[in-house]
Parts: sequence; C-alpha cells; structure tokens
Amino acid sequence: MISRRRFLKTALAASAALPFGTKTARASQRTERSLNLYNIHTDESLDICYFSGGRYDYEALERINYLLRCHYSNEVKVIDIGVLDLLTDIKDIIARDEPIKIISGYRSPQYNEYLRELGRHVARNSYHLRGLAIDFAFAGIGTKKIAGIAKSFDSGGVGRYPDFVHIDVGPVRYW
Repeated sequence: MISRRRFLKTALAASAALPFGTKTARASQRTERSLNLYNIHTDESLDICYFSGGRYDYEALERINYLLRCHYSNEVKVIDIGVLDLLTDIKDIIARDEPIKIISGYRSPQYNEYLRELGRHVARNSYHLRGLAIDFAFAGIGTKKIAGIAKSFDSGGVGRYPDFVHIDVGPVRYW
C-alpha cells in the first residue's frame, strides 16, 4: 500500500495540474460523490463516499486506489481524481445503485506488456499505466449507451468495446 505522505503529495500535484473547467466544476457543484465498485479480477467490492463537504476524503481515495490496483502485480498507484469524478458523473446519469464492474484501473508496465504479447489491443503508453484511465461496465446497460454518456462530458478519451467502456482524462478522442 502506498504511504499517506506519497499519496497526498501526488494528489496535490495532480489537482494543481487540473485545468479549471468542467472536471473541477462538476466536483465543486456536488455536496457528495460516491462510488460502488466491484473488481471482477479480485472479487473485491467497495461502496464509498470519497468527496463530502467540499473536500476529498484521502483515506477513501486510498481505498479506491487499492481496489483499482493492478491485479496482475498487486501494485497500487494513485488514480487521478478527474477520472474518478468522471466515472461518478456517468454513474449519476445512469442512476444505478448496483456496483460498477471494474475491468481495469491501474495497469503495471509488466501487465500492460503481457497483454500486448497476448495480442490484446492495448496501447504501449496506455493511460492505465499512469492511473488516468478506467475500463468498466454496468450490469444490464449496453456499452453504446454508456459510451454515449461518457462522450457527452467531452472530458477525455472514450473507447467502446463489446463488454466494457474505457474512459481516461487524456485528450478528447473516441474509438
């Protein structure tokens, strides 16, 4: 598990790098932000509020980071708050209380290369390697609908796959 000091330093640096705009505006307009997550690879669940009273709960974020760790290497990396907020916004529009199925959060370089060797179409410099992307699905909701909602935020990359949707906080692009 990452140290609290390292997490806070990274989170502070990441939040300073975020432009003022839609990502930060959405978070500031909410009184509470929460996620109900289920990691399909580790069979772990987490239903947690990570933003309340105008502040992020760094202990809650640490727990989210742990759930979104690389299941292959068990390595934990800080997940960008912007991608968590985007996932929350998507969840709020879908208005489902069931857990969000997490396919991939952070991906270690070793696991990313392993997937490439298997012939999976993962980017060599994937945003997953930097904690800037999440692959997810909602039970009973098609990826076309989820991807359409994600695109409506115009907040980064959105990839639609047969069984899941990819979101990241990189440049706006769609596939």
